[in-house]
Parts: sequence; C-alpha cells; structure tokens
Amino acid sequence: MSDARTLRARAEDQAAPLPPLLAKAEQLAGAVLMGEHGRRRAGLGADFWQYRPMQQGDSLRNVDWRRSARGDTQFVREHEWQIAQTVMLWVDGSASMRFGSSDAVPEKLDRARLLALAVSILLDRGGERVGLLGDGPPPRRGRAQLMRLAQAFTREDEADYGLPEIGGMIAHGRAIMLSDFMGDLEPVQSALTTAADKGVHGVLVQVLDPSEEAFPFQGRTRFQSIGGSLSHETLKADALRPRYLERLAARKAALNDLARVTGWQYHCHHTDDSAQSALLWLWRALDGGGAV
Repeated sequence: MSDARTLRARAEDQAAPLPPLLAKAEQLAGAVLMGEHGRRRAGLGADFWQYRPMQQGDSLRNVDWRRSARGDTQFVREHEWQIAQTVMLWVDGSASMRFGSSDAVPEKLDRARLLALAVSILLDRGGERVGLLGDGPPPRRGRAQLMRLAQAFTREDEADYGLPEIGGMIAHGRAIMLSDFMGDLEPVQSALTTAADKGVHGVLVQVLDPSEEAFPFQGRTRFQSIGGSLSHETLKADALRPRYLERLAARKAALNDLARVTGWQYHCHHTDDSAQSALLWLWRALDGGGAV
C-alpha cells in the first residue's frame, strides 16, 4: 500500500505542472502570428513517398495490406505532404537543464519546455503532426497529442548532461532540439550527421542562463554540476573567466558550424530574454526564414 501511495504521489507531482504549462504555452503561441506553413507550401502534394512500419497511434485505415502481406510487419503508406508536415522534438531533461541562477529567471528546462510546447501548439494549428524523438509519443495531431507532449516534457533525466535522441527520426521530415549543449559535443555531431543522412532539416536551440554567459563569479567559489558528479573549487574564480568565455564562444561556434554543414539552423537563447522572441525566431526558422 505504501508503494502505491508513493507511486500516486509521484504521478500527481508530475501532472501538477501540466495545466499551468499548457496555459502559458497557449498564451505564448497566441502572441505569434500564424503564417503560411505545412501543407500550404508550394510543390507539395499527395504523391506517394514511402512505406514505413506501423507505429502506435496509426489508424488501421492507413495500412497498406498488399505491402504488409509480404511479411509479418504492417506497413503504412506515407505521402509527400505527410512527411513535410511532421516535426519531431527533443527537449533535454538532464540535470544541467534544471539550473536557474536566481528567482528572476526560469530554469533552463522550464524555458525549453515552454518553447517546445508553444511551437507544438503552433504546428498543430497549422495542420502539422508533432512527436518526440526517442521513445516519446509518435507524431500525431490534436489536443490529446498536446497533452501527451506536455506529460512527456515533465520527465527528467538524472544524467548531468543530455544525449540527443535520434530514435523515431522520420526521413525528409523536420526536427527541433532544445538543450544547453554543455556536455560532450560528439553525440550532437552524431545526431545531426544521422539527420543529414536521412534528409532531415531542423533547428538547434541552445538555452543558457545569463550567469553562464556572463560568468560573474569572484573569489573563492565552488562549482558543482547539478547532478553532483563534477565539482571544482577555486580561490580566484575571476581568474577563470577569460578561459571560460573563450571555451563557451568556441562551443557556440562549433554548434553553429555543425548546424550549417548539416543543413540545420542554430540559435542561442538566454532565459532572461523574451520567450516570445525566441518562439518567433523558431517559428520562422522552421520555414527557413530564421537568422542565426
């Protein structure tokens, strides 16, 4: 009985942020003007594109029974406009994202969740399907899907730094990845290389706290990762500032270059900046109109 009560309490704790998060995301999305998007793009039609294995949430009406009869797997026919209307998301839920330098700014994870859900609302209103990379909900439309996404965004990872998910990436579709990208860069390179090989274009949004950009620390300071696996103490924190800023600039430049060579776009957003401006940039970038 104790285990059941504990499980229920955890479930209630996870569900509690959903209504406020949805309300904030809907308010934020409402502030962004809807533009031409998705199926209304020139050159897209109902031509057959590819077969793919049936996923959870697919209707039996979409199964191609003749193709499925060749084996034990059920296949769905996808058309050109369906591929173009699919956007897959990854929101880094690792420990490093649960950082906020003061009560005046949100945690990086809270801002990333808000932007991800707000752009999902805009995409849904524009007739597009949205899903999560990895083992999250497959791409679908509708209010129920937005609730699934909001629920999935409440999950947290105990690892210090997040690893980009590539499972469920749909060839020739689009994707959005939101993270601080402060961990190992190699998994990001691997994920974007895989995306490029599949013809997937997308957006990298690096979410940083203002203190991570300014490095305002002085004197004796102990730096410790949110997850607790990394720790460093110094008597002269201000002496570390030039080297830190140099490495941060190098990381941002590497992400920008990586996005450019793989056909993606990169944007750095600070949590003390307007969420609306970040959402507007993201919305335009999905149509190829964003600026780095």
